[in-house]
This record gives sequence, structure tokens and C-alpha cells, in this order.
Amino acid sequence: DPVHGHITLPDYCLEVVDTPQFQRLRELKQMGAAYLVYPGASHNRFEHSLGVCHLAGQLLLQIQERQPELGINETDLKRVRLAGLCHDLGHGPFSHSFEGWASKQAGSWHHEDMSQKLFRYLVKDNNIDLDEEDIRVVIDLIGGKSSAPERDAPKQFMFDIVANSRNSVDVDKFDYLARDCYNMDFKSAYDFSRLMKFCRVIKNEICFHSKEVFNVYDMFHTRYSLFKQVYTHRVNKAIEYMIDDALTLADPYLKISDRIQDPETFYLLTDSLLNTIESSAIPEMQPARDIIRRIRKRQLYKITNDVLIPAEKKHIYEQISEELLVENKHPASTLTVNDIIIHKLTLNYAMKDANPVDNVHFFAQWTDREHFSIPKQRVSLLIPDDFSEQYIRVYCRDPEKVLDVQVAFRQYAKKEGLDYDFP
Repeated sequence: DPVHGHITLPDYCLEVVDTPQFQRLRELKQMGAAYLVYPGASHNRFEHSLGVCHLAGQLLLQIQERQPELGINETDLKRVRLAGLCHDLGHGPFSHSFEGWASKQAGSWHHEDMSQKLFRYLVKDNNIDLDEEDIRVVIDLIGGKSSAPERDAPKQFMFDIVANSRNSVDVDKFDYLARDCYNMDFKSAYDFSRLMKFCRVIKNEICFHSKEVFNVYDMFHTRYSLFKQVYTHRVNKAIEYMIDDALTLADPYLKISDRIQDPETFYLLTDSLLNTIESSAIPEMQPARDIIRRIRKRQLYKITNDVLIPAEKKHIYEQISEELLVENKHPASTLTVNDIIIHKLTLNYAMKDANPVDNVHFFAQWTDREHFSIPKQRVSLLIPDDFSEQYIRVYCRDPEKVLDVQVAFRQYAKKEGLDYDFP
């Protein structure tokens, strides 16, 4: 592995890897449509899942060695490795953009829920030798929350490893940040290996040595930087919106939305969906094929405005809509709602507007039996007070109407007293 070196997987993990449901991850780009913007973003969810499995096992092994009194056993190692291995089974084509498209079709839809369903189906379909308690715990570890709190209470810290709902410091993040930075040649000072080395369980929670507090901040800043510069890159989002439109136009004929709730049919959906649409001979799917052709020819939806919303203008973020912009168009303009896409973008440190490090506990060299929080003002005076920012981006589907959209947004911004132009 380019990130972790040689990885050894136990037989029970290889049994899962060698199944159609898991091998499908070879056909899902880890960074979705970003590959069409950044050629280096060609890695897949397959290798990320192997990496998370490896790190989950390594972290628990290190804790087992340092703290034998916790009673960590082979069953615990098996369950946490399988959770790391299978945590992303439920991702759809084109990564997180499919999640948004599926939610529009079927209400709230989350890949974590499908990962849990798909793991259960994988075990049954391939006759994997796991008992019901193994399956339950693995599914709960994927979701980051126990469905039997009393039963899991003695080793509650295991829920901090793969999907940490307490403070978002987990091996999933360790791997994807390192892997994406490596493939993108994206520079970061953050070092996950130190967090794995300098951690221990205190009061049933994974805590870190106090000297690693700035490293934790670096981890969250690296995540923020990748979201700002790569994952939500304006051209990447334009392509994602085009893919969404193509899926919507093709759905009545390919019945994609009928497959998003059933793991037995869902796992057959991969990034090859674009090729399926492109090669279809169904006449009614021509509009969907036209959009994909535009992507191939780089005739993309155009971004007309990209505005950071000041704290005192937060109401604009909530109220702006395609309809409002059309109301503000020039009288001679033929602009319609269907010409406009408004992207409401929130960037943060993974816990909405909160500082996630406030929920991370640390220990000191002179006492590793008590944990404590470290206020940010004790770490650096340059750490921000705000941990969330909001942007409004406006896209135009029709290249002939870009100026019309810009005029409409300028008029709307003038009414709201929003000054967004550079000097």
C-alpha cells in the first residue's frame, strides 16, 4: 500500500474481501468526480477500506499491548477490523454526490445505513462464518453507536475507533486524509501515526497525550483545507451537478432510484453508470447522453458567483433560492428556475459550528489515569473563534445565460446589502 506499506489481513477479512459486494469498491473512485478535475485523484474505495481495516487493527493492538487490563481479545480485534473493512460498503457511484441525489429521490439517505444493510447481506449471500452477535457489533461499530449499550459498556471505547461520534477522531479520517493528500500531492504537517502511538483508554474513552493537541488541530485543519480546495472545488461541483441531472433524466428508464434501498440490487451500482447511460440506445435517454457528452467535451455548467456570507448576513444563506433570483432578473431576460443551481456550502471542522477538540480528552505524562480537556487559548492564540463558514455559489446550466444570472444575483445582493465584489 502506498500509504501504509505492506498490509497483512487475517483470513476472516480476506473472506469478506473476496466477495462481489466488496470487490465492487474497486469501481468506486474515493473522491468521486474530483478525478475529472484532479488526475491524481484516481484511487478507489477498495484501497481506502483496506487501509481503515489495517489501522483499526493496529490501533487496537497497540492499546492491547499498552493496557492488558482492558481485556482486549481476538473477538474484539476481529469485529473492529471487519467494521473498518466494511464501513464504506454503502457508498454509491461518484461518492458523496450520489448521497445527495438519492436523498432527493427517497427522502433522507445515508451511505452509513446502506453499509450496515450491505454488510448483513454480504455475510448471508457468501455464507461468511459470523454469528448474530458478531454481525450486530460490526454493524454498530460502522454506525458509531451501540444498539445494546449495557452489553457493550465494558468496552465502549471500541466505538471511538472506526466512526467516532464523540469527537470525529477516528481511523477512517486517519486513512482518507493521508491517502487523499498522498494522491493529490497535498502538503500537510499533520501526522496520524503520532496520534496512534500516543493514545490510551481512560474512563472508557480513547484519549491522547497532551503534547499531541496541536496535531489534532492540524488534522481538522487538513480536513477543512481538503474540503475547501479539493472536495468542493467549484469545477468538481459543476460536474457533480451535471452527473446529478444525467441520473435524474435517466432514472425513469434505468430505475436507479428503485435500487437504492435494496442491498441486493444496490451493490451493482458503480461509477460505470455513466458509461451505461452513454452507451444506451434508448431514444428517450438522449437528454441524459447530451449532458454526459458536455462533460466529455468540457462544456460544463458555469459558476457565476461564489460568495462567503458574513456572520451578520446569515439569513441570506437560509432564504436564497432559484426562484428569488428569477424574481430579480432583468425585465428582458428569459431566465428560468431551471437555468440556475444554488449551492449552499458549509465548511467546518467536522462538528457543525463547534470546535471538535473541545470533545477530545487528553492525558499528561505525570498522570495517565485521569483525562482532561485543553482550552484552545492554552494551545495557540491563532486558533479561530469560529469553526464554520458558509458560502453561496450560483451555477448556470445554459452558457448563453451566464450574464443574466450574474445580473439577477447582483440585483438580489444589492437589495440585501450584500457587498461581495472584490475591490
